[in-house]
Formats: sequence, structure tokens, C-alpha cells
Amino acid sequence: MPTDVLYSTAARADGGRDGHAATLDGSLDVRLTTPKELGGAGGAGNNPEQLFAAGYAACFIGAMKFVASQGGPKVPPDANVTATVGIGPRSEGGFGLEIALEIALPGLASDQAETLVHKAHEVCPYSNATRGNIDVKLKLA
Repeated sequence: MPTDVLYSTAARADGGRDGHAATLDGSLDVRLTTPKELGGAGGAGNNPEQLFAAGYAACFIGAMKFVASQGGPKVPPDANVTATVGIGPRSEGGFGLEIALEIALPGLASDQAETLVHKAHEVCPYSNATRGNIDVKLKLA
């Protein structure tokens, strides 16, 4: 399905999981380190799974706000999303991801919260990108 691109950005990584990544405009600049659980030294720095989790969490809040702007339930000002991204070997070979989103919508009735979350999951670009290859678990906090 074609996308009418309204914004794009670019980032460059050097050195893989034990290297460096930065956006070409310089607004994001991170040192990358491999977690001990994946055979790395750990230590100061970030890894791709952390960056993915932060991006998905922020984007999902944006998707909920979009749904609200289209007549859906309003997003409480203190709403938050915690994205947990796991990585590990797949039985078919290679590596795969596992994702869980825990969504807190304080003060919103549970039926409204469920409606908002499910509609947001249909429009969120990260949800659309993962649909069909990664099982994303949704949980209301």
C-alpha cells in the first residue's frame, strides 16, 4: 500500500551494536553498546531495542491523540505508554522481536480506554509496520 510521505528523516550507524548512531541533522546522537545478555560488554550506551521501544511508545501516544482528534475518546493529559521490546533467537533461525505495550489512561472508563487503544493500534505506523510479523501485546495499566 503506497504511503503519501509527509516527513522523512535519516540516521547513520557505524560499528553496529558497539558503535555509534546519529541522525543526519544532528538532533540525535547516541553511543551504542551490546547488552551482556546478547554477549556484549554492556555499559554506558543504548541499543537498537531501547531506541525502538522509545519510538514505539511515543508514536503510540501520538496515534491515540490522532484517534481522539477524529472523535474518539479524549487522551488524558497524564497518559503514558511503556513499550517493552525483547530480542532473541527464533526457532526458524535468525533473531526476532517480542513487543508489549502497557498503556495508562488515568481517569478514562475501561470501555473507552479499550476503544481508544484498539483504534490507535490500527493507525499507529509502528503497529502497522510490525503487524503480521511481530505479535504486539496490548495491556491497559
